[in-house]
Amino acid sequence: MLEQINKDIVEAMKSKDTLKLSTLRMLKGAIDLERINKKLDKVLDEDIVVIIGKQIKTRKESILEFEKGNRQDLIEKTNSEIDILNAYMPEMMTEDEIVLVVMDAINEVNATSVKDMGSVMKIVSPKVKGKADMSLVSTIIKSKLN
Repeated sequence: MLEQINKDIVEAMKSKDTLKLSTLRMLKGAIDLERINKKLDKVLDEDIVVIIGKQIKTRKESILEFEKGNRQDLIEKTNSEIDILNAYMPEMMTEDEIVLVVMDAINEVNATSVKDMGSVMKIVSPKVKGKADMSLVSTIIKSKLN
Protein backbone atom coordinates (compact mmCIF):
# COMPACT_ATOMS: atom_id res chain seq x y z
CA MET A 1 0.00 0.00 0.00
CA LEU A 2 2.87 2.36 0.85
CA GLU A 3 4.42 1.62 -2.55
CA GLN A 4 1.15 2.59 -4.24
CA ILE A 5 1.01 5.85 -2.29
CA ASN A 6 4.59 6.65 -3.32
CA LYS A 7 3.79 5.88 -6.98
CA ASP A 8 0.72 8.10 -6.81
CA ILE A 9 2.82 10.93 -5.33
CA VAL A 10 5.18 10.73 -8.32
CA GLU A 11 2.21 10.57 -10.70
CA ALA A 12 0.63 13.62 -9.04
CA MET A 13 3.92 15.51 -9.42
CA LYS A 14 4.09 14.67 -13.11
CA SER A 15 0.48 15.66 -13.74
CA LYS A 16 0.84 18.78 -11.56
CA ASP A 17 -2.18 17.75 -9.44
CA THR A 18 -1.34 19.95 -6.45
CA LEU A 19 -4.31 18.93 -4.28
CA LYS A 20 -3.63 15.21 -4.65
CA LEU A 21 0.09 15.77 -4.19
CA SER A 22 -0.30 17.75 -0.97
CA THR A 23 -2.89 15.30 0.42
CA LEU A 24 -0.69 12.28 -0.30
CA ARG A 25 2.40 14.00 1.11
CA MET A 26 0.45 14.75 4.30
CA LEU A 27 -0.62 11.10 4.44
CA LYS A 28 2.94 9.88 3.87
CA GLY A 29 4.11 12.20 6.65
CA ALA A 30 1.52 10.74 9.02
CA ILE A 31 2.63 7.21 8.08
CA ASP A 32 6.31 8.09 8.65
CA LEU A 33 5.43 9.69 11.98
CA GLU A 34 3.59 6.54 13.07
CA ARG A 35 6.55 4.38 12.01
CA ILE A 36 8.97 6.57 13.98
CA ASN A 37 6.75 6.83 17.08
CA LYS A 38 6.22 3.07 17.25
CA LYS A 39 9.84 2.34 16.27
CA LEU A 40 8.77 0.08 13.40
CA ASP A 41 10.96 -1.08 10.53
CA LYS A 42 7.99 -1.28 8.20
CA VAL A 43 4.40 -0.07 8.44
CA LEU A 44 1.83 -2.76 7.59
CA ASP A 45 -1.17 -2.17 5.34
CA GLU A 46 -3.52 -2.58 8.33
CA ASP A 47 -1.68 0.24 10.11
CA ILE A 48 -1.90 2.44 7.01
CA VAL A 49 -5.67 1.86 6.82
CA VAL A 50 -5.99 3.01 10.45
CA ILE A 51 -3.86 6.10 9.74
CA ILE A 52 -5.96 6.96 6.68
CA GLY A 53 -9.10 6.53 8.79
CA LYS A 54 -7.73 9.01 11.33
CA GLN A 55 -6.87 11.46 8.54
CA ILE A 56 -10.41 11.22 7.16
CA LYS A 57 -11.94 11.65 10.62
CA THR A 58 -9.82 14.76 11.24
CA ARG A 59 -10.92 16.27 7.94
CA LYS A 60 -14.59 15.55 8.68
CA GLU A 61 -14.21 17.37 11.99
CA SER A 62 -12.59 20.27 10.15
CA ILE A 63 -15.55 20.46 7.77
CA LEU A 64 -17.88 20.96 10.75
CA GLU A 65 -15.77 23.91 11.87
CA PHE A 66 -15.62 25.34 8.34
CA GLU A 67 -19.42 25.15 8.15
CA LYS A 68 -19.66 27.21 11.35
CA GLY A 69 -17.35 29.79 9.78
CA ASN A 70 -19.24 29.65 6.47
CA ARG A 71 -16.05 28.82 4.52
CA GLN A 72 -17.40 27.02 1.45
CA ASP A 73 -13.99 27.09 -0.28
CA LEU A 74 -12.36 25.15 2.55
CA ILE A 75 -15.28 22.71 2.77
CA GLU A 76 -14.91 21.85 -0.94
CA LYS A 77 -11.13 21.45 -0.67
CA THR A 78 -11.44 19.23 2.41
CA ASN A 79 -14.14 17.09 0.77
CA SER A 80 -11.79 16.60 -2.20
CA GLU A 81 -9.02 15.50 0.18
CA ILE A 82 -11.42 13.00 1.79
CA ASP A 83 -12.25 11.61 -1.67
CA ILE A 84 -8.55 11.17 -2.42
CA LEU A 85 -7.97 9.38 0.89
CA ASN A 86 -11.06 7.18 0.51
CA ALA A 87 -9.52 5.71 -2.65
CA TYR A 88 -6.97 3.93 -0.42
CA MET A 89 -9.50 2.58 2.07
CA PRO A 90 -10.77 -0.98 1.82
CA GLU A 91 -14.46 -1.42 1.14
CA MET A 92 -16.43 -0.58 4.27
CA MET A 93 -18.58 -3.23 5.94
CA THR A 94 -22.34 -2.84 5.77
CA GLU A 95 -24.36 -2.48 8.95
CA ASP A 96 -25.71 -6.03 8.47
CA GLU A 97 -22.16 -7.44 8.25
CA ILE A 98 -21.21 -5.59 11.43
CA VAL A 99 -24.29 -6.96 13.23
CA LEU A 100 -23.25 -10.51 12.27
CA VAL A 101 -19.74 -10.02 13.67
CA VAL A 102 -21.18 -8.45 16.85
CA MET A 103 -23.68 -11.28 17.36
CA ASP A 104 -20.92 -13.90 16.91
CA ALA A 105 -18.80 -12.11 19.52
CA ILE A 106 -21.73 -11.81 21.95
CA ASN A 107 -22.41 -15.54 21.63
CA GLU A 108 -18.71 -16.35 21.97
CA VAL A 109 -18.33 -14.57 25.34
CA ASN A 110 -21.93 -15.25 26.48
CA ALA A 111 -22.48 -11.52 26.99
CA THR A 112 -25.74 -10.63 28.73
CA SER A 113 -25.53 -6.94 29.58
CA VAL A 114 -23.75 -3.67 28.75
CA LYS A 115 -21.20 -4.60 31.44
CA ASP A 116 -19.84 -7.19 28.99
CA MET A 117 -19.28 -4.59 26.27
CA GLY A 118 -15.50 -4.51 26.79
CA SER A 119 -15.07 -8.24 26.21
CA VAL A 120 -17.33 -8.11 23.13
CA MET A 121 -15.44 -5.08 21.76
CA LYS A 122 -12.12 -6.92 22.30
CA ILE A 123 -13.26 -9.65 19.91
CA VAL A 124 -15.03 -7.39 17.39
CA SER A 125 -12.35 -4.68 17.04
CA PRO A 126 -9.66 -6.70 15.23
CA LYS A 127 -12.26 -8.08 12.81
CA VAL A 128 -13.70 -4.71 11.77
CA LYS A 129 -10.75 -2.35 12.29
CA GLY A 130 -10.36 -0.11 9.25
CA LYS A 131 -13.46 -1.62 7.62
CA ALA A 132 -16.13 -0.05 9.81
CA ASP A 133 -16.83 3.13 11.73
CA MET A 134 -16.03 2.21 15.33
CA SER A 135 -18.69 4.54 16.74
CA LEU A 136 -21.28 2.62 14.70
CA VAL A 137 -19.84 -0.66 15.97
CA SER A 138 -20.09 0.60 19.54
CA THR A 139 -23.70 1.68 19.02
CA ILE A 140 -24.62 -1.72 17.57
CA ILE A 141 -22.98 -3.56 20.47
CA LYS A 142 -24.85 -1.41 23.00
CA SER A 143 -28.17 -1.95 21.26
CA LYS A 144 -27.67 -5.73 21.10
CA LEU A 145 -26.67 -5.92 24.78
CA ASN A 146 -29.67 -3.91 26.00
